Amino acid sequence: MKGNFDSKHAAMSISRGIKSYVSDSGHRGVVLGVSGGVDSAVCALLAARALGGKNVFGLIMPAGKAFADETGDAIEVAKKAGIAYNVININPAVEALEGLVSMARGEKCGKIDSGNIAARTRMVALYGVAACKKYLVLGTGNKSELLLGYFTKYGDGGADLLPIGDLYKWQVRELARELGVPGRIIRKTPTAGLWEGQTDEGELGFSYDFADRVLSMFVEGEMDGKDIITEVGKEKDVRKIYSLVKKTSHKRSPPRIFSLAMGKWR
Repeated sequence: MKGNFDSKHAAMSISRGIKSYVSDSGHRGVVLGVSGGVDSAVCALLAARALGGKNVFGLIMPAGKAFADETGDAIEVAKKAGIAYNVININPAVEALEGLVSMARGEKCGKIDSGNIAARTRMVALYGVAACKKYLVLGTGNKSELLLGYFTKYGDGGADLLPIGDLYKWQVRELARELGVPGRIIRKTPTAGLWEGQTDEGELGFSYDFADRVLSMFVEGEMDGKDIITEVGKEKDVRKIYSLVKKTSHKRSPPRIFSLAMGKWR
């Protein structure tokens, strides 16, 4: 699978795509969240290559003191990309919104609810900066996350462009090596930084490597689920992946509109 990916061509093609999209939209640059992970590192470097560092702004948004290491890595990435950045602690805003939501629903927010609030708070900040600078918001989601629905609707999923949205996680790592992302960041355990100890693979229940293999069989290979199970085993995990792709389709689509003339949703 890895032999079919040309990371040098991908870097050049995506950079050109970012440049043309931003230019055609009439905006001056992009703002993105820089988390200290490999996805945002790749996006920051691609954006800087495409637009020049002066036209890219990074927001580093830890949720409290638990993410000091992530903040350090994020600052390192921003400096490597040559982009301006700001570090803001979103914890006060998240706690205020948790209180509001808890009051509205009549019960305290759970961990996942709080995580979604944190993701949406970050996007509010990104769009606030984008509006002031006349920038677009560049999202950092990859194909694996998008297909699995592993993102917050109107949170990290609410961006203007997704430059690595057609790359599986393994391809993002290959591209990171091409761009010179520090190996420590490439190898680190993926996390959305939503709460202390949170990891992507811990929440999903399987590794990105396994998900990438199964998803590519589903999507590019157009293989039947039974054939995939026969080839890779782990029937429970394969069925879970298929279920996640199916039930999160609404997260990958704009809001549906009911057509009065047609008498159905479109």
